Formats: sequence, C-alpha cells, structure tokens
Amino acid sequence: MSKILVIGARGRAGSAAVAEARERGHQVVGVARTAGTGLLVGDVLDAGRVAELAAGQDAVIAGVYDAAPDFFPRASRALVDGLTKAGVQRLVWVGLASVVPTTVGPLVLARYPEEYHSLFLGHRAALDVFAESSLDWVSIAPSGDFDHADPSRKGHYRAARPDARALISYADFAVALVDEADQPTRHREAFGVLV
Repeated sequence: MSKILVIGARGRAGSAAVAEARERGHQVVGVARTAGTGLLVGDVLDAGRVAELAAGQDAVIAGVYDAAPDFFPRASRALVDGLTKAGVQRLVWVGLASVVPTTVGPLVLARYPEEYHSLFLGHRAALDVFAESSLDWVSIAPSGDFDHADPSRKGHYRAARPDARALISYADFAVALVDEADQPTRHREAFGVLV
C-alpha cells in the first residue's frame, strides 16, 4: 500500500485518481485550492504548503490548471521545491498530448487553434523545469482527448504517441496515473495513453 498525495483532487483527472487509488487500498490525501468534503486546502504555487502536504508521502499526482500563461512553470517550480524539501522523489504530472514528443519531434503548435498555444507552451515550460530537477517525474497525457461520451472504466490502457482520434475515459486515465505513482515503469519523460 502506498501513500499518495493528489494535488488538484477536485478536477476530473484528480478526482478520478483519488477514486482509483482508494479503490486499490492506498492511503490517499486529496488537495484542492478551496475547502471541500474530504479534501485538504493547498495551493500548488506555495512550495512550503506543498512540502508540508507531501511529507511522508510515497508519490504525488498533480493535475492542476489555471489559465494564466505563467501558471504551469510556476507550479512546476513550486512542486520541485516542495517535493525536494519533503524528500518525495516520485511526481506524476497530468500533461497534454500537444507536448508529448512524436516520432518526428514535438508536435507543431500550428496543428492547434492559436488560443491554446500559451497553454501548450506553459506545459512545455513545466516539463523543462522538471527535466532540470532531480525528481523522478513522469508526465502522462491522453494521447488524444478524454472520452466524455463513455466515462466507463475498462481497467486498461496502453502507451501511445499523440493521435487526435484517440480517446480515454478519466477512469482509465486514472489507472495509468496510479500505476505510475505506485509501480513506476517510466522515468523523466512525457508520454500519452489510450485504451
């Protein structure tokens, strides 16, 4: 049984990760920006609070979002600082397919609407921060998008390069997140998953 901290536990990916980890019998602490039933309050941008919450945990899953262009690199720096202070090495980051490397290099932003470019670049900058750290991190993204029409848990997934047609439910995405938090198979890389 692992002790897993989930930052962003109120979001769809985060809440699915909390449910999946608890279903497996792990000790789970869920964190959100504001108070909620069964959740602790914490801001991912506060390295001191991250360190406090992460103390004694085996791994951290972070599925966080904010529209501010500099949010993701700021969050990644706070996570690196906080987890380092807490002595936690394993970080599972909820990523984006748009920054998962393809067989010919990173995806080209031109394939996506311009209004999303700052979000993508922010995620890319976060991965750069992780790469410069000593953390054992992994960034997992849906290879395409989330399947809102079929939210069921099939209980399996596979790693795959980005594919805009590929879908995965939040429940199956959570299987991948918890697998990598509990029994890591990938280290210091970004990859996509699909069913």
